[in-house]
Amino acid sequence: MTVPLDPLDDLTAFRGVAAERLGSFEHETVPDKPGLRRAGVVLCAVEHDGVPAVIVIRRAYRGRNAGQWGLPGGRLEDGETAEEAALRELHEEIGVRAGPGDIVGRLDDFPATSGFSITPVVVVLDDPGPLAPSPDEVHSVHHASLRKLAADDTPRWVPQPDGGRLLQMWLAPQWRVHAPTGALLWQFREVVLLGRHARVADFVQPDWTRE
Repeated sequence: MTVPLDPLDDLTAFRGVAAERLGSFEHETVPDKPGLRRAGVVLCAVEHDGVPAVIVIRRAYRGRNAGQWGLPGGRLEDGETAEEAALRELHEEIGVRAGPGDIVGRLDDFPATSGFSITPVVVVLDDPGPLAPSPDEVHSVHHASLRKLAADDTPRWVPQPDGGRLLQMWLAPQWRVHAPTGALLWQFREVVLLGRHARVADFVQPDWTRE
């Protein structure tokens, strides 16, 4: 009997599981309101060093979100959907081309304290080709393996003075990712990798993410 491949270790198996779980996930959309700006980002799964991983970037040390961890993406241009903006920014920021057929689903809009509603789009690419990060926007490109994202010790919750808890996604010893990006990675982990129901709109964001 053939043993099914583990989606945390095989990209093809992951694509099937992701499409199934996201197909039954009813994502939440932030309603329009005066002053709301919208952005689309990509949770792009590729094979890296023989295992499936998600592309994570460190933003250039200039302009908005200088030096912060993030996902490829940016604000919508006039007439764009969140998916179109996310795919456009994926190419502009790191040189990776993906089409609508590479999208397997999306997660909840995240209402960032910066005034943006961020729509995360999940993409799976068999062959992303060589990365070509834009130095104006991206300081460095990294890969977080699906198995690391799913590990029990990756999400850590830091108690806050007001009684809340601040999420930190520890993707590596020096990779400590907060919301909004940390929240998107956490929901991806819970919904897509672990098959759980999870919402993230109320997650605490550090003050320095407001810019």
